[in-house]
Amino acid sequence: MNIGDEQGGILMSGHSKWSTIKHKKGKADAARGKVFTKIAREIIIAARAGGGDPNANPRLRAALDKAREANMPNDNINRAIRRGTGEIEGAVYEEMVYEGYGPGGSAVLLELTSDNRNRTAGEIRYIFSRNGGSLGESGCVAWMFDRKGLIVLEAGEKIDEDEIMMLALDAGAEDVTIENGEVEITTAPDDLEVVKQSLLDNGLQLASAELTRIPKNTVELDGENAVKMLKLMELLEEHDDVQEAYSNFDISDELMEQLDK
Repeated sequence: MNIGDEQGGILMSGHSKWSTIKHKKGKADAARGKVFTKIAREIIIAARAGGGDPNANPRLRAALDKAREANMPNDNINRAIRRGTGEIEGAVYEEMVYEGYGPGGSAVLLELTSDNRNRTAGEIRYIFSRNGGSLGESGCVAWMFDRKGLIVLEAGEKIDEDEIMMLALDAGAEDVTIENGEVEITTAPDDLEVVKQSLLDNGLQLASAELTRIPKNTVELDGENAVKMLKLMELLEEHDDVQEAYSNFDISDELMEQLDK
């Protein structure tokens, strides 16, 4: 654990700017129908792999939590589960991981689901090539990321930094980041549910709790590279087949403020 910046907060090394951006724009994304499509695919795949009972299928339980956070209609959820278990027919989705590079040598890792591998590969390659990046070979950047659980506290939550830290660590968390009032807690993948439940039992409101990939190191981008990188990531995220997009780029807060104007 990394402790002690000038403000007395707790810092975590290697956390990319894209993770922060995604959390901030999450509610806007949830207002669009496209997010339901992506969650439905995750539910279908989870149910197909581990059955339709969320109590016996942790992956399905996590997908259902995400669906509820996005206010996905129950009919959509139930239909996706039934498609996954084979009770009703539908497209057969395949899981894939694509790796590549963005502007300035930044790494990009994508988790996708598709019913047409060739179509997806061509479209993703086109997005990379048109926005200063390139699709790479399998294994080229995956080693730069660690698989982790990530819990984000609800914005505006009144917190006692020391109390949050102790609650999280006692529950089995690996690290805590508290910066500008925003709290992010990382765990080992297998400990995510235990830590999440402990925080909920102690009355904390969670904005999200999910498995993610956190970069071991970050690449600082500025100027045109920063602009191109943000556009590349947004286009990748918007693609129907991309379930999750990760990167190790970082952009200074000052530059982010300028780009937001």
